[in-house]
Amino acid sequence: MKRLIYILLDGVGDKPDPELNWITPLEAAHTPQLDSLARGGISGLVYPVGKDIPPESDIAVFHMLGYNFKEGYAGRGVIEAVGAGLSFEDGNLAIRANFATIDKHEIIMDRRVGRNLSSEEAKKLATSINKYVKLSYPKTTLNFVSTVAHRAVLVIKVENMRLSSNISNSDPAYLRLKGVGVAKVRKEEEVLKLEKVQALDEKSETQLSADLVNEFTEKSIELLREHPVNVKRDEKGEMPANAILLRDAGNSLPRLEKLNEKYGLSFVCILDMPVERGIARLTGMVEVESGGIEDYSR
Repeated sequence: MKRLIYILLDGVGDKPDPELNWITPLEAAHTPQLDSLARGGISGLVYPVGKDIPPESDIAVFHMLGYNFKEGYAGRGVIEAVGAGLSFEDGNLAIRANFATIDKHEIIMDRRVGRNLSSEEAKKLATSINKYVKLSYPKTTLNFVSTVAHRAVLVIKVENMRLSSNISNSDPAYLRLKGVGVAKVRKEEEVLKLEKVQALDEKSETQLSADLVNEFTEKSIELLREHPVNVKRDEKGEMPANAILLRDAGNSLPRLEKLNEKYGLSFVCILDMPVERGIARLTGMVEVESGGIEDYSR
């Protein structure tokens, strides 16, 4: 029986660091296990999506698994909604979300709340958002779900109406390129500010989608400002989770050939993040929880 281990080191790349004699952190690190895997495997260079395109995790992993979205991509929001187990139908709007910290001028102090927002804190914030944030357009419902730490997913539904995903991001660190999320190239000293979501075409449903997302952003900021979770974080000298950054909207489920049909092999995915879970479910992989970091040494 043929057995393969396919390892994707998402985000492991870095820039040369002057404190490390101008080599990268990965080059400086002691990595005997990775070195052993590299010696026993096959390696090479590849553009995951395309030259000069710094892709997000979702589209990069899909391409590394052999998928090519010539007719448009569903958007990371949809992939994460599937991974989070949310109810989603074509015509709904799904968007990836980050809890973030902004100042009174809506300048982003940290896109991930200092990376120390606990999942428990995030779930309390999400519960309040679902309870108190109501959108003004008739027959509109929203479901905001925190997943892991600062990460979350927003799904908006309007009864008997198909929303459009052809909208920009409120998260200024990412751009949309033909439905694909790509990291924005920027200078280190560049100030990031929460952006208004824009309709990218003149259709009424696209403008409505942008308006709904902007209304959600404004009302959630108002709620989060004095939330008990943030009051306690402020007392402890921690950054408040007082804003939500949204990116990579999608409005339809991708219909994909399953991996076992594509390659004639059975696939298992070791995962812990909703984007990985969404990819596994959409491609037909068996899901195995990664557990703690120590699990990998057994």
